[in-house]
Amino acid sequence: MDTPTPPATPKDLSGLIERRYQDGQSLHISNQSVPQTISTILEHRSIRAFLPTPLPPGTLETLIAAGQSASTFSMLQTWSVVAIHDPQHKDAVARVSGNQDFIRQAPLFLIFCADLHRHANVIDKYRTAGKPLEKIDMLIAGVVDASIAAENVAIAAESLGLGICMVGGVRNNAESLVELLHLPEKTFGIVGLAVGYADPTAHEDIKPRLPMREILHYETWDSNQQRQDENVAMFDDVLSKHYALHSMLGRKPWSRFAAEWNADGRMDGRDRMRGLLERQGFGLN
Repeated sequence: MDTPTPPATPKDLSGLIERRYQDGQSLHISNQSVPQTISTILEHRSIRAFLPTPLPPGTLETLIAAGQSASTFSMLQTWSVVAIHDPQHKDAVARVSGNQDFIRQAPLFLIFCADLHRHANVIDKYRTAGKPLEKIDMLIAGVVDASIAAENVAIAAESLGLGICMVGGVRNNAESLVELLHLPEKTFGIVGLAVGYADPTAHEDIKPRLPMREILHYETWDSNQQRQDENVAMFDDVLSKHYALHSMLGRKPWSRFAAEWNADGRMDGRDRMRGLLERQGFGLN
């Protein structure tokens, strides 16, 4: 059997969308020119091998300005970010974040945090009545704010020709991360972001996603179980072909991987998250 070859980089919008889904059934959009922002988003890939090349001066500040341009809950801006450049510090953080080498390789590692500490200080200053920070919705607001900001930064970095990789592993040992970063009360790390120049020899490619029709619901939720089963089965096939194309053999179908993900209940230490949140002073009511 002939070895399949990766598709060439498409020039039109429909081609970019098809490359993302790789299912042959993507939207048929006219071959219009592609806005650069849309192209950057659709061509996203996670980079797990970086060159040691330092980032140009001003890059960090540009990225954070992009992050702060994100929408935010009631203008409260309930997030902060810790930038890590120092190799020894990065190594220590990597050890408690899944021990992934690309964190050490990247010249910049950012850790986005939900931050109600600043809000608590303002409440103390004005001696505001009530206890708004004891409500779980404020914790959710911090998580959402930090996540939206992280995605803005990721897109900005990719638009500058940099590679990025989101790292949920910063929650593996959240207690250790609090100590390493000296995080104050009412803060905790949500997600990390490795930023740098991609190693061109690593050949990271665009991974497909679930069919759009599985994600997109019109007006109300579509509870058709047969439709979902068909969509998931199709995605199992699409992802298996993608893995075969890139010599990533032996991978489980997506549905089995999802079903068995952290089935042992340990969650790499994330099962301790509730206790950490309580110790950090977050309200869970």
